[in-house]
Amino acid sequence: MTRHAAIMAMATFCCHGLGAQALTPPVFPPPAAIPSCDTVRMVVIGDVMMHSRQLEYDSSTFLEGLSPMLENADFAVANAEFSLGGKPYSGYPSFSAPDSYAVTLQKDCGIDVLLTANNHILDRGSDGLVRTLSVYDSLGIRHTGTARDEKESMQNNPLMLTRKGIRIALVNFTYGTNHPGPRSAYPKVFGMDREELRSCIEKARRQRADFIIALPHWGTEYMLEHDRSQEELAEWLAGQGVDAIVGSHPHVVQDSCTIGAVPVYYSLGNAVSNMSAKNTRLGLAVEFILVKDAATGSRECFSNLYFTWCTLPGTLTGGYMTILIKEWAGRRNDWLTPSDYDNMLRTLERVSTSTGISAD
Repeated sequence: MTRHAAIMAMATFCCHGLGAQALTPPVFPPPAAIPSCDTVRMVVIGDVMMHSRQLEYDSSTFLEGLSPMLENADFAVANAEFSLGGKPYSGYPSFSAPDSYAVTLQKDCGIDVLLTANNHILDRGSDGLVRTLSVYDSLGIRHTGTARDEKESMQNNPLMLTRKGIRIALVNFTYGTNHPGPRSAYPKVFGMDREELRSCIEKARRQRADFIIALPHWGTEYMLEHDRSQEELAEWLAGQGVDAIVGSHPHVVQDSCTIGAVPVYYSLGNAVSNMSAKNTRLGLAVEFILVKDAATGSRECFSNLYFTWCTLPGTLTGGYMTILIKEWAGRRNDWLTPSDYDNMLRTLERVSTSTGISAD
């Protein structure tokens, strides 16, 4: 089997005739069901947001529909598109979520790692960034993309994850921030300086990473196709030897491709938010199956894709809940607002057609 052979195997399902019958919900086996000596499952989801209206609802339901997949992964990774800057809590344009949101993401949803290099991490300034990372540390949540000091920079850039003898390096960085960065070197938000990125990737190799996953925050918002700057950087990253590239920021799902043998997912879209603009409620979850032969040292990276849909209050339930679309195919009558089910399918078909991400 070639590397990346399964990239589209679970991407979507045929949009035609979805309403005809319910599909069997996918089963996410526990890690033990896959040979554990040399296989690690990692799931990456897109932008996790906390808009003002979301503050009025129980956040424990936000990713409830994805929890089985996240909890059964060896590592579950999400882009934390907010700061924990303390009160007063606020949504767009300057996000500051309650500390309880981080607790929910970890305990109720199964998130292990939060990506913090994004344009909103400085929404409450440098103090807000420092406070955010301190809260994550107090909860035991791993994080990457920012650092309070040089020591943390050395430890978390790249962030090394180890499970079952497999070492995974996560490299997270952003095109910029909405608010000015600190005048001093630290605290720091990692950007797209190529020399710094090259150094980070080389450090991952020195630390004997079996797989290097690049996680850029980039691109043009609301565009279903990647732009030239994304493509150029993706080509450069592939040339540096990363094993996969998974992007965030555009708030919509963008097209995917391979560069050589490197899978590139230009944008996973939103995992959870209050957005309702065209295409912003559809997201992707990427499941990487990382395999290393302990005897020979050979490595393979496979991936499965799952489309998700962020239901808003009063559409499926009384609150927010992001679901796996495949689990809800054919269940229009279960919607409080059946027209939103139709909206989900129209969006899926439109985005699938535009991006080329579709079922066999």
